[in-house]
Amino acid sequence: MTVRAAEPSVPESDSAANWDRLLRARVGRLSFGLSPPGLLLDSLDWLVHLGFSPGKQLDLMRKLLRKGLRFGFYAARAAARPDAPPAIEPLPQDQRFAGPAWQHWPFNLCQQSFLFAQQWLHNATTGVHGVSRHSEQVVTFVGRQLLDVLAPTNCPWTNPEVLKATWEQGGANFGRGAANLLEDWERAVLGRKPAGAEAFPVGQAVAVTPGRVVYRNRLIELIQYAPTTDSVQAEPVLIVPAWIMKYYILDLSPHNSLVKYLVDHGHTVFIISWKNPGPDDSDLGFEDYRTLGFMEALAAVSAIVPGHKVHAVGYCLGGTLLAIAAAALARDRDDRLRTVTLFAAETDFTEPGELSLFIDETEVTFLEDLTWDQGFLDTRQMAGAFQLLRSNDLIWSRMVHDYLLGDRGPMTDLMAWNADGTRLPARMHSEYLRSLFLSNDLAEGRYRVLGRPVTLADIRVPVFVVSTVKDHVAPWRSVHKIHLLTDTDLTFVLSAGGHNAGIVSEPGHPHRSYQMASRAQGDPYIDPETWQAVTPKQQGSWWPAWQSWLEGHSSGPAPVPGLGAPDRGYPPLAPAPGAYVLQE
Repeated sequence: MTVRAAEPSVPESDSAANWDRLLRARVGRLSFGLSPPGLLLDSLDWLVHLGFSPGKQLDLMRKLLRKGLRFGFYAARAAARPDAPPAIEPLPQDQRFAGPAWQHWPFNLCQQSFLFAQQWLHNATTGVHGVSRHSEQVVTFVGRQLLDVLAPTNCPWTNPEVLKATWEQGGANFGRGAANLLEDWERAVLGRKPAGAEAFPVGQAVAVTPGRVVYRNRLIELIQYAPTTDSVQAEPVLIVPAWIMKYYILDLSPHNSLVKYLVDHGHTVFIISWKNPGPDDSDLGFEDYRTLGFMEALAAVSAIVPGHKVHAVGYCLGGTLLAIAAAALARDRDDRLRTVTLFAAETDFTEPGELSLFIDETEVTFLEDLTWDQGFLDTRQMAGAFQLLRSNDLIWSRMVHDYLLGDRGPMTDLMAWNADGTRLPARMHSEYLRSLFLSNDLAEGRYRVLGRPVTLADIRVPVFVVSTVKDHVAPWRSVHKIHLLTDTDLTFVLSAGGHNAGIVSEPGHPHRSYQMASRAQGDPYIDPETWQAVTPKQQGSWWPAWQSWLEGHSSGPAPVPGLGAPDRGYPPLAPAPGAYVLQE
């Protein structure tokens, strides 16, 4: 199904432009939304400037010779002493060669030669005078991706762990791997979820916290959760998840559900469940998500729990939306919010990390043509970019584990949720990329709500911000920039983990830690590196600290409100998790 209107009287110039857009859209489907012209332009920027840099070329040749000599000397030492220290160490985040088998001949030579090549390629793609910063980042990234294809871990005859498994199992690992590959290919072709995801049906194994849908419009269902305590904090909690993901990441299994944790600690919790948009929703814009989404949900919560302000919580893109909505409310002297909490949400987009590799004028135009044809950005097209950002973890390590070793790792609730993708409407996606990523309108005071600009500096309620150390979507230093945009009481948390696991960080989860510090209104700015260095690390989950913060900014216990408010136009409509979350 397509959203392009077929009009016989289209002018010839418009018709030609549409043919061009249609071609780019078709190419975009094959390239997973990545722009071939953009990659070509970035490559030419680097190549042409390198061609006009004979000094850089000479330096690269010298480096190549030195690295070759260092590798030769290492090979000689390793032949005489098997325990010889390596000549080059992998990057701290690279665990591909951590196993002891990689330290023995000849596999030590394989991994050392690869690391030398990786280091030289980085030298070749960086520091070329005249290359734009964006082109340098893209070329470095693409070069790393291409080199990773040739990593010795990916070849069965140069990976000692695969060879060991093959010897011990008589090659049965390859048989299982072939079966895994065939099953994954079949599921991908048929549009089915990954193997094992069926063990986590929504509403049965995940998203099971009891509640009711108390409001529905064309974009959202609002869920109110049933209380589990005799009394509750007077101020309710309204959670705004991102619509790039389904809401139940915050209501996974009972043991790691943030929703259940809040309910069990005496909070009245509401959460927005976004509709999964289709071609007919292509014209939904960012403002529709603010009005039909947050504002109508806020009106419903205020009617169901009258006389009390609201603790508003936003996650990822939902956090950016909440920041905009909160700024607009503050500008208009609307005081319905008690606090604002942002999880892994950017408000300044000048340093969005490696995600910026896929966001420039060429790439955004290419994506606009793709979504013009489809009416939306499909989850598979989004997933391709996010997987490339963590290709070692999400692509190559899985290939080795599932197809070369023939082992299926256990499916988890978080992995099953991650495979339950959503779509983004064409108009909203374009507005988001252009206004926020390319123009940075929110941080620079140009973002308009109802025709007038908003600024986060107007927000005067207390703000709680959570970032995560390994976030590839909203890097924590970028999230930290909210210190420069607000002048209210601000508590900032840096949690161990990534964009998802650092937020789904329930008490009792092993290997969890966080840093937390508060800045009172008027306190001086502290840069992120200094903040990280001086803020003590605490073991465990940040959830209890946040819950205590919410409780400290509440007015005390109150009677438990009913589910919905039929007399005020908000009757319970259906049991949680509702219908929208089940949309494919």
